[in-house]
Amino acid sequence: MKTLGLLGGLSWESSAEYYRLINQGVRDALGPTHSAQILLWSFNFAELEAMQHAGDWPTLTARMVDAARRLEEAGADTLLICSNTMHQCASAIEAQTAIPLLHIIDPTAQAIRAAGLTRIGLIGTRFTMERDFYKGRLADHHGLDVIVPDAEDRAEVHRVIYQELVAGRIESSSREAYRGIIGRLVARGAQAIVLGCTEIMLLIGAEDSPVPLFDTTVLHAGGAVRVALG
Repeated sequence: MKTLGLLGGLSWESSAEYYRLINQGVRDALGPTHSAQILLWSFNFAELEAMQHAGDWPTLTARMVDAARRLEEAGADTLLICSNTMHQCASAIEAQTAIPLLHIIDPTAQAIRAAGLTRIGLIGTRFTMERDFYKGRLADHHGLDVIVPDAEDRAEVHRVIYQELVAGRIESSSREAYRGIIGRLVARGAQAIVLGCTEIMLLIGAEDSPVPLFDTTVLHAGGAVRVALG
């Protein structure tokens, strides 16, 4: 079994889901006493969140690369960034480490294409919805047409993530707001919705959407299990 190096604490709420999902996947594949070989680097997310909103991506990238190198030195065979937003730093990590990184977009896009879908709605942090590192990879590497919410809806999706979900708060009013945002994306032609933040799965599920949901946390963790088991 390969050892997975998780860059977590981004926030720990979703890192806990990664740990659970990966270990469940290994147990399901190999038997009841089996679990994954995992190395976890867990950031203090408050420090990184402040740098995100200050726009200090050079320092954020340096912190992520340093943690990735520590996991590599500790014996990780493959790296995972347990966050959609922090894949802004993925190319720098790939360039400055010698082990592969399983990019969160790739297993997600492969599942979308396997379902025969091409036009997707994307919800996540403002950084994920607005910056090209995410939409660009979906379009350029996987040929997907990406729709994002309008400015008001993007602000609400972002607010709920940072003020509620990373703190473990699940509010029914926010679930209703997300349902409305998803409905508006579907009205614009989205055939499916990508949950492009690893915390969103804490708030909404299949029953909240009229079209299929592609949960990046579940799909990334599933890809990690396949890598771990070779």
